[in-house]
Amino acid sequence: MKLSKRHLHSVSSEMIHECRLTVCLISAAFFGSVGSSFLYGYNLSVVNAPASYIKTFYNKTWIDRYNEPIGDGTVTLLWSVTVSIFAIGGLVGALTVSFLIKALGRKGTLLANNALALIAALLLALGETAGSFEMLIIGRFIIGMDSGVSLSVLPMYLGEISPRQVRGSIGQFHAIFICLGVFIGQVLGLPEIFGQESRWNFLFGFLALPALLQLCVLPFLPESPRFLLMERRDEAGAEKAFQAFLGRSDVSRELEEVHAESRAQNTQRTASVLELFRKRSLRWQLITVIVVMSCYQLCGLNAIWYYTNGILQKAGFEPTLIPYITLSTGGIETLAAVISGLVIEKVGRRPLLIFGFSAMAVFFSLLTVFLHYQDRFSWMPYLSFTSILLLIASFCSGPGGVPFVLTGELFEQSYRPAAFMIAGTVNWLSNFAVGLLFPFIQEALQTFAFLLFVVVCAAGAVYLLVVLPETKNKTFMEISQSFSKINGVPDQTHEREMKDALDTATVNGLQCADVEMESSF
Repeated sequence: MKLSKRHLHSVSSEMIHECRLTVCLISAAFFGSVGSSFLYGYNLSVVNAPASYIKTFYNKTWIDRYNEPIGDGTVTLLWSVTVSIFAIGGLVGALTVSFLIKALGRKGTLLANNALALIAALLLALGETAGSFEMLIIGRFIIGMDSGVSLSVLPMYLGEISPRQVRGSIGQFHAIFICLGVFIGQVLGLPEIFGQESRWNFLFGFLALPALLQLCVLPFLPESPRFLLMERRDEAGAEKAFQAFLGRSDVSRELEEVHAESRAQNTQRTASVLELFRKRSLRWQLITVIVVMSCYQLCGLNAIWYYTNGILQKAGFEPTLIPYITLSTGGIETLAAVISGLVIEKVGRRPLLIFGFSAMAVFFSLLTVFLHYQDRFSWMPYLSFTSILLLIASFCSGPGGVPFVLTGELFEQSYRPAAFMIAGTVNWLSNFAVGLLFPFIQEALQTFAFLLFVVVCAAGAVYLLVVLPETKNKTFMEISQSFSKINGVPDQTHEREMKDALDTATVNGLQCADVEMESSF
């Protein structure tokens, strides 16, 4: 049986037109993100508003214990540990992902992960009442673990339950809710809400709400059908999951595609990290994920927050107005992420990433110039703040969410857990490195410190332009074949497996097999 390219293109177009977002799919993306991505974003911003009150609490607790005020060096150390231990917890969580999803599955791991969020909420909210700053530090470590798990498992789950025609848009729920979490953290930290000395612990108690919301809804939604079929061998369960996510009863082509991928892999077990590193046919996919996730953290967005308040103060804004003005940064983040989610299936992953990193390199360059001349012209701080807003929008237009979508797309089922473990490890190590090293770099280079991020962003854009193929509207097997040439391996195996799958479909009595095999996944 021979399929013409024109016919396949026609069938593919029909499938794209037929693909629709179901209530089940949207619910899984929404509630999965609420208890995962949202909490990560919220914890990035929630410690900013109560920082002075927490330091006061540390001093009071120290006096109660030792009958003397805490030293400036000690309180700075305790605060630094409180903030940075979040990244250490994230790294530990990321390293456990491969084991958790093997035992609990994608959805099961997300549900179990809520236990960490609830424990962390209790420790962080009750630390002041108990007079224990240790509870705050431990709570930040545990919520970091929660984020380390969710940042790997949620994109994997969303990628596996989404039809390929909307896989990017559904995957962007992850980025949108990270940005929304940052914004809500800024809003709740306002003095009129919880940004007061008597209420700052409520900021941390709020962590329990999204976790409880996910626990109430996610159990009633299906597990990843690919996980059920390829790793649990539960064909009936996979069929029901496909039916729920696609909103139709005939899912034979999706089941057969997964079977074909399973035969092509020649294994039913989950590969280890070491096996992934040794796999020649996945070499450049792995390098791409490492480069993209490194650039995601090292592109300098986290360092921007060091300058925002100072720039606004030099612009002449009243200190009492600055918390409200900085809300614009969270709003821009969320808006840019939403727009990215709406256009990703039309524009593609590759252009969004290349544009995002390139634009960031340009705006970091402009910001460096504006900061350098900031004291010479009264209007220059306004240009600096405008550059910051454009930097944030550039980041969220692609680099803020696409790396997680891409990690799920570049690897087939058995190697995906190991890939996310590596991506998560790179992500959190890079996050910790920026938090640890940037203050020293900034002290040495002053405003020219941002030129380092120009180099990172430009290098990332060039790498993606040269190496990364477009992945939109492709099956996982087609994406793997896109890397065959650069990996130096033939792709005849995949072609033969797909032909075998088509022949099998014909033998099983499926009519118009060429149409049926044009799967949604």
